[in-house]
Amino acid sequence: MASSCGPLSRLTKKQTMIAAGLALLLLLVICISIGVPLAAASKSSRSADSLETAKVILKTHALIDGHNDLPYRIRIYTGVNKTDFNSSLDKVWEVSQTDIPRLKEGMVGAQFWAAYVPCDTQFKDAVTKSLEQVDIIRNLVAKYPEIFEFVTTSQGIRDAFKAKKIASLIGLEGGHSIDSSLGTLRMFYELGVRYMTVTHSCNTPWADNWLVDVNKTNEHDGLTDFGKKVIHEMNRLGMLVDLSHVAVRTMEDALDESKAPVIFSHTSAYALCNHYRNAPDAILKKTKQNRGVVMVNFYSDYINCYPSNQTNATLSQVADHIDHIKNVAGVETVGIGGDYDGVERLPIGLEDVSKYPDLFAELVKRGWSNDDLAKLAGENLLRVFKAAEEVRDNMKDEAPSEARIPDSERGNSSCYKKF
Repeated sequence: MASSCGPLSRLTKKQTMIAAGLALLLLLVICISIGVPLAAASKSSRSADSLETAKVILKTHALIDGHNDLPYRIRIYTGVNKTDFNSSLDKVWEVSQTDIPRLKEGMVGAQFWAAYVPCDTQFKDAVTKSLEQVDIIRNLVAKYPEIFEFVTTSQGIRDAFKAKKIASLIGLEGGHSIDSSLGTLRMFYELGVRYMTVTHSCNTPWADNWLVDVNKTNEHDGLTDFGKKVIHEMNRLGMLVDLSHVAVRTMEDALDESKAPVIFSHTSAYALCNHYRNAPDAILKKTKQNRGVVMVNFYSDYINCYPSNQTNATLSQVADHIDHIKNVAGVETVGIGGDYDGVERLPIGLEDVSKYPDLFAELVKRGWSNDDLAKLAGENLLRVFKAAEEVRDNMKDEAPSEARIPDSERGNSSCYKKF
């Protein structure tokens, strides 16, 4: 009987192993060629899902940003009347991070607009210029009634959001704007101001700012007796106490003095970036006890702390700050305060007000629950605001304080006459 074995039957064991190896290699190449696109598609799908989840949260819960300096940009550029905020201002102004199209894209539900004037106006025309900044904000809101709604209460934010408008509030950025006068403080409240930053980057005659921690030149050791009266009067009015920009000792004093929860309208975590504009962990924990909220600032210099201060941070690093505050002080203590149009170097991925959904999508990927995202977006700030209003109501029978700062304590008493 003839043999059925041909040449292939005489392959050596080594040749057989080589052939098998080549077959496995070919199979591996095929799997990779299929698997890589599938993995990429899967990753893309997860990113799309995260973004969609973020947008659902921001559709149902107002994103409340604690600080935007657009009014100052308006002042130094073209004014309200000559500016079309329905256009893309990044094509018009040298620096622009905020306009109506980008606010809509960013799904902003409420904005505290900063009435800011520089520290060199102190003892001069700070009150006048601050009033002009309040006027700019009110004129901006009035020009676009279909977009903005001026509000002064926590319920007003909810009502404006329900009406699909951007609730617009005023924050007075710096205690120098009241010229050490409780009467002036009250008049700003009557005009709609709902928070005051206790200092900007300069001491007032009654409070130390953050630079004293840098320079180790403590002037007041936090708040003076009159400074504590300012906090008390803010509580009586229902005006939120904002501790961004102040010295650590001022933070401690204000947290001890305030009957109402405080806010940090645009401040990040010192533990991740040791810049004195940020809040250290001990203050984060004290803010938790106070039931307050720390609204994370996006400025690159406060996020990544590179010595050169010339390198942009990243969206992921901002998320790290948010995570840190959540981990140290609880999710009820964290909020958003981007500081748009007040800074130049912004994180990659958070270049303007259109990018908030991307930040929330990153937190979705990190495992944040819908309830926690809602608290971050604005529910924490609304709780704090409501609590400040309740403190005001409890103090309604207390007369307005007639305390005046002694002339000897004024920083430049030569500018003042006795009256």
